[in-house]
Amino acid sequence: MAIKNTRSVDDEMTVEDFKEWLKNFDKDKDGRISRAELREAIRSKGVRFTTWKSSRGIRQADSNHNGFIDDAEIDNLVAFAQKNLGMKIVPY
Repeated sequence: MAIKNTRSVDDEMTVEDFKEWLKNFDKDKDGRISRAELREAIRSKGVRFTTWKSSRGIRQADSNHNGFIDDAEIDNLVAFAQKNLGMKIVPY
């Protein structure tokens, strides 16, 4: 049984807005999002089960399996956020 988010996350945002929002959580300013940074980003949206969802997000979005989400993998993270976090992200 899947656990769905029952809380509305936010209004829609563009992919560029999504990238800018994520940059706020890049604590070490290395241009990549770690699992811990993703967990904080998800938590800021009021989503539950952030440890589990951030681990799942990294696994699904991290195509080179280095444990981080970089610019080349952001589209994978957008797809994850739309499907699993209820975020509305439009192309532009």
